[in-house]
Amino acid sequence: MEKLQKPQIICHQQQTLNYAVHDVKWIPCSSKFVAVGGKSNGSGIVEIYSLTGEGIEKKSEFGKKEHFKCCTFDASSLRNRHLATGDFCGRLQVCRKKQQNHSICRDLEDTLVPVYKSTVHKAVINAIDGVSGNNSGCGAPEIATASRDGSVLVWDVRQKEMPVAKFVAAEESSARDCWSVAFGDSYNNEERVLAAGYDNGDIKIFDLKNMKVRWSKCVKNGVVGLQFDRKSIPMNKLVATTLESKIYCFDVRTQHPKKGFAYVTEKAHDSTVWTVRHLPQNREIFMTTGGSGSLCLWKYNYPLKRVEKDSDGLSYGVAGELNLIQNCTLTEQPITSFDWCVDKTGLAVCSSFDQSIRVLITTKLHLY
Repeated sequence: MEKLQKPQIICHQQQTLNYAVHDVKWIPCSSKFVAVGGKSNGSGIVEIYSLTGEGIEKKSEFGKKEHFKCCTFDASSLRNRHLATGDFCGRLQVCRKKQQNHSICRDLEDTLVPVYKSTVHKAVINAIDGVSGNNSGCGAPEIATASRDGSVLVWDVRQKEMPVAKFVAAEESSARDCWSVAFGDSYNNEERVLAAGYDNGDIKIFDLKNMKVRWSKCVKNGVVGLQFDRKSIPMNKLVATTLESKIYCFDVRTQHPKKGFAYVTEKAHDSTVWTVRHLPQNREIFMTTGGSGSLCLWKYNYPLKRVEKDSDGLSYGVAGELNLIQNCTLTEQPITSFDWCVDKTGLAVCSSFDQSIRVLITTKLHLY
């Protein structure tokens, strides 16, 4: 009975695909989601699915020449809902769906229309994130891309085909593969930061206002996933997922000049922790996905006092605790992407290397 009182992670629907799917995202303000990936011949594919009473229904399919790696809607307004994608050739594209009398066009190459594109990256775009001034009420709509070439670029789609900010290694020979990227601290028209994670375990927070590295730390294992608990508030928490089962939760509200940010770490999944996604309705709860095909639902508990002072009178943060609320195993293959639905608490979609997408329902989240 005690187990049933906890949230349950239920696989509501499952769909097997005929291609490798790398990323899934809910389309804002809808019951639809998009899946992106690539076929064995190297071509890319974007599919739009709708959640209906009878299951998962494919609404449309778009083909492109290059294999897609990642995608986001977060840099677009809720009205436009433009899809930003990164592919294996290093191309960033922002696309909209071409409307043709409300029917699905047979010519897949023409139905996904690019409104912005660039090929500045020299290698695959591993990760992408966006932040929209229209949604948060602060700052410009921007996209961040992280690439195998070691560069982290920030794009404003109102500026033609060139990044507005670029963070690269001092020497090309020392460039590290950048695996993850995340916006945060966008609570007014001036402040905004960007966190990036690298294959050698480095985590860097770039201050986009002053165009410099604000903080950096090496966690020894490659950083596969990053996410702030909220983008549109002053920095509060940052979760990093890594190789070899490690999760790091940083309290990024208080930074000590020498100690940096306080953090708590946990081990889970017994494999690579592929991604982290905070629940839109409760920022203290987040899901992580593992290379063993498992899901873990976590809750962060704050300490009695978040800030203390050292002997010199300088403030430093105090880390809280991570509690594992629930976990389950869906497949034997890694779950590589996960996305919560903003409009329905507990509704989510994920993809895995077994070429499947799954719609999930997590119950009893309102109790937390």
